[in-house]
Amino acid sequence: MSSVWDSVQLARHAKRPLFMDYVNELFTEFDALHGDRAYADDKAIVGGLARLDGMPVMVIGQHRGRSTRERIAHNFGMANPEGYRKVIRLVKMAERFNIPVMTFVDTQGAYPGVGAEERGQAQAIAESIAVFSSLKVPVIVTIIGEGGSGGALAIGVGDRVNMLENSIYSVISPEGCASILWRTAEKAPDASEALKLNASSLYQLGLIDAIIEEGEGAHVHPQPVMNSLKALLLEQMGDIKDMDADERCEQRYEKLKSFNSEVTLPC
Repeated sequence: MSSVWDSVQLARHAKRPLFMDYVNELFTEFDALHGDRAYADDKAIVGGLARLDGMPVMVIGQHRGRSTRERIAHNFGMANPEGYRKVIRLVKMAERFNIPVMTFVDTQGAYPGVGAEERGQAQAIAESIAVFSSLKVPVIVTIIGEGGSGGALAIGVGDRVNMLENSIYSVISPEGCASILWRTAEKAPDASEALKLNASSLYQLGLIDAIIEEGEGAHVHPQPVMNSLKALLLEQMGDIKDMDADERCEQRYEKLKSFNSEVTLPC
């Protein structure tokens, strides 16, 4: 049986499919939209209109990049505040035209630089969470790699939250947790167990709704994973799209509020 630390390593695997790989495989007619209309276009977050099996959707996700040049261009998937303000602009547009939203999470966390803080990083994340919690359109979230801290939660509030089998989702990285608790990052494997950050643990805790099996790993056999995820997204959309908008929104908000009261982590 694989350990939680094994999932951490697989979630970070260099050949693991990235957000744009899922976009190109699951969706058609993707048209990227740029800029927050206030400061800049943050390439760490990519979003735009697309079609899922012919249905219009707004697709948003963190893109890490594959090559060194691409990773630098996308800031390794770590968004600045303008990235989250772009997200807010796009989901409000989706709500205006009654278009479902699908987000894909894959980030170590929001960018922690001084400039990001000066431009309102925490406020942008908080505003994004607030906007997602009150959207009237269906929202489906899928964690495809790392789901790190507020940088992930900013686009992680949804009616359905899914995780790939070897993805992770946590308030802090195992290395960060180990450095705080044991004063050494070498205890990261122990921290990963304590954090319960893997898909099976989070499913048991009720924090996610579904797990997409990966077999040997999404980087080894990506196509079956893509097929399973597409089928799940279509099934979930069929379940929630015809719900009363206010009822759906209330259920999403109550689900978000319940996280703190239901979960107590050992560390």
